[in-house]
Order: sequence, then structure tokens, then C-alpha cells
Amino acid sequence: MVWLASFQGMAQDSGPTDYRNFPVTLTLQFQSFSLPFKNLGANFKNMGIGIGTEVSHNGDHDWIQEFSLFWIRNKAMGNGLYLMTQTSWRPYLGNPVFGELKAGIGYKLAFRPSESFIQKNREWIAAGKKGKGMLAIPIGIGLGVHDYSESVYTSPFVNYQAIFLKGFNQDIPLVPETIFQFGTRTHFNELVK
Repeated sequence: MVWLASFQGMAQDSGPTDYRNFPVTLTLQFQSFSLPFKNLGANFKNMGIGIGTEVSHNGDHDWIQEFSLFWIRNKAMGNGLYLMTQTSWRPYLGNPVFGELKAGIGYKLAFRPSESFIQKNREWIAAGKKGKGMLAIPIGIGLGVHDYSESVYTSPFVNYQAIFLKGFNQDIPLVPETIFQFGTRTHFNELVK
């Protein structure tokens, strides 16, 4: 009977929480228009910054929905503003280190690096620096540290992402670019109570 009571108590225990929703995520991005895992050094010529947050799908650290907004400066190809959401799987590789696989969908607003022109009725007319929006499909891998604490804590991470842009030009259906992302998530305990 005592064994049954202890088993029932264990079945009702949900275990310790190891995650808090809505951390503030701050990132540095380094971007390149290149195929994944090719010419990795080119990424560090174009830098940007980002902010975001995330929500757990199951109350734990392992399945997360991320939301991010970031800007990247690229003098050669034009600056870009990204709005992304990605589903991330973060298994622990050894507490507190985790790996990360993620994929999602987003939108990139790309700006031209200089004045551009379009041909209309056999004349070239200035089109300005305004850019265009494109569907973005990000796929990424990463590593990080998630050392949970009851008080405010940070979780540093590094990610490498391939982003495929649809609508960059008419000849190529998907254009790849890559991003190195270094950042930290700050989990506040007062915001979720």
C-alpha cells in the first residue's frame, strides 16, 4: 500500500521547471550571400543586430518557438531587415550545454545599395534605393549554454543558419545566404509571475 501511494505521488510530480517563457534575446549577426558551409570567412564582412523572444511548446527547454527581428548591413548587396519565426529543438548534450536544430519561415525586406534604374518605354527611370520583400526560409544549427536559475539568468549561444530567399530575381527560384549568429537570452523571473 505504501509502495502504491509513493508511485501515485511520483506520477503526479511534473518534475522541476527548467525554462521560462519570453526571454529577451539579443544577437549579433554576420551575413553572406553564399552557399551553406562555403566561404565562411565572407560572413564576417556584413554585420547586424537583432532582438527577439521565444515561447516553449511543452514548458521545457527542448521545444521552442522563436520570434526575431534583425537588421544586417551589407554595403555590396544592400542592407536587409528580417522578421523570422523558427521552431527549435534543443537537446541537452551534457547539462548545461545544448545543441540546436531549427527551421522556420520569415520575411526579408532588402534595400538596394545604391540608386537603381528601371527601363520603361525605352527610357531609364530612377527607381531609388527602395528594395523589395522576399519570403525567407531559414534552417539552422547551433550550440548554447542553458544553466537554469530561479533568479534572472542568461543563456549564451551561437548559431549558423542557411536562409533561402524566394523572389530575389526571376532567373533563380531560391537564393541562399548564410548567417552566423552570436547572442544571449536573458530570462527574467519577474515578468512571468
